Amino acid sequence: MKRITLKVGSGVLTENNAVAKQRMLNLVSFIVKLKQFYDVILVSSGAVSSGYTALKLDRKKHISKKVLAAVGQPILMSNYKALFDIYDVVTSQVLMTEEDFDSLAHIEIFRQIIDSQIEHEIMPIVNENDITTISEQVFGDNDQLSAHVAHHSGSEILVILSDIDGYYDKNPNEHDDAVLFKLVTKIPPSELQKPDSSTHEFATGGIVTKLKATQFMLDQGRDMFLCNGYDLTSAEEFLLEGTHNKGTLFSHSNS
Repeated sequence: MKRITLKVGSGVLTENNAVAKQRMLNLVSFIVKLKQFYDVILVSSGAVSSGYTALKLDRKKHISKKVLAAVGQPILMSNYKALFDIYDVVTSQVLMTEEDFDSLAHIEIFRQIIDSQIEHEIMPIVNENDITTISEQVFGDNDQLSAHVAHHSGSEILVILSDIDGYYDKNPNEHDDAVLFKLVTKIPPSELQKPDSSTHEFATGGIVTKLKATQFMLDQGRDMFLCNGYDLTSAEEFLLEGTHNKGTLFSHSNS
C-alpha cells in the first residue's frame, strides 16, 4: 500500500479562538477514507492555537508560546481522539524536533515506530516538540517538519492542507488576477528568500516555508501537493479519484 504524509495547518484547525470542530471532523472523515487506499501519517499543527482557546497569553512572547503549546497539545489530541474514536481508529502522538533528524539512530527509531503503528492500524499524529527545546533544536514550522517526516517515513508524497488553493504567481489575497500553478517542477531560489507571508495569527512562514518544504521533497526525489484544507474537495479528487482540478503538484520528475 502506498504511504502518504498529510500536513494540516493551525488556520484549518482553529477559527475565532476556538477549535474548528466541523473542519476537524471533515479532516478525520477524509483520513479514514484515505486509509482504505494508503498508509497515512498526519503532521498536525495547532498546539499553540488550541492552547489559546483556553488561555489568553501573548504568543509572541517566547515562554508564553511554550506555555500555550503545553496547554494546547492535550486539547488538540483529545479532539483528534474523540473524532477518530467515531471510526474506531486508535491514535498516537509522536513529538519530534529538528535534532531528531540529525541522528541516524533517532531516524531509525522513528521509522520503526511509524512502521509498527501503521502495521497495527494506529493513526500516527506528529507534531514538533517545541515546549522544552531551544530554537536551535526545532524547525520552527511544521511545513519543514512534515517534509522530513514524509521523506524519512518513506512516504511517496507529502500533501499540505492549507488556507490557500495552491501556489500562485502572486499573492491571491492582494491580486485578483493571480494565476494558480497546477504543476511546478522547479522553484526559483529567490522565492525561498522571501519574508514570512503567513496570514493566520498562529501560523508561521506562509507560502515561503511551504516552498522550502517543497524544495526538500524535490531534492529527495519526492512529490508534494499543496491544496485547500478548509474545503477538502481538491485533496479528495487528487488522492481518491486521480483528478487534478485545483491545487499545485510539485513534481520531481522534471526537476
